[in-house]
Amino acid sequence: MGSNVVVFVSYLLLMGFVCLSEAHTLYVGGKDGWVLQPCDGLNHWAGENRFQINDTLIFRYEKGEDSVLVVNKKDYYQCNKTSPIDNLTDGNSSVTLTRSGEFFFISGQADNCEKGQKLIIIVMSPQHPKPPTVIPPPLPSPTSVTPPSPAPAPAPGPALDKSTATAVHASVGTLWGSALLLAPLFMMSLG
Repeated sequence: MGSNVVVFVSYLLLMGFVCLSEAHTLYVGGKDGWVLQPCDGLNHWAGENRFQINDTLIFRYEKGEDSVLVVNKKDYYQCNKTSPIDNLTDGNSSVTLTRSGEFFFISGQADNCEKGQKLIIIVMSPQHPKPPTVIPPPLPSPTSVTPPSPAPAPAPGPALDKSTATAVHASVGTLWGSALLLAPLFMMSLG
């Protein structure tokens, strides 16, 4: 029983680290790319994706016809192009998301930002790499809990001495405590 538990716990830990370290490359705007889209299309695209630290965004656009400006929140809402954090102009620009929080992008072309060519990306914190996909059922209310029926008497068998019984009890307690601590990691590996 001991080696199986060690293998299981090791697997859970490994899966937790793998889930945290996966980085993805995402093409902004999908097949359309970084273009002026009606009805807030770029932010709709962003809302359909989950962004994590170390993900890379690829902005595809016609070189010389447009650009991507990385800006602060105020400049995003005012479409201020005068002092960007970064100015990307090569037509196939990439940005690696290096922290959690918000990132703001606007078009550098004429009045495209004012017409809606802008994007907010929200990067999830490392503690929450993916939203939970399994929601546990609600706990029963105290009035609906049925007391357990008494367990049947054990069949006659070899008796455990006090030291063996104490060791078994301690092992079960440790396993139960480990399972409770690792349950969130296991849930993340399922997502």
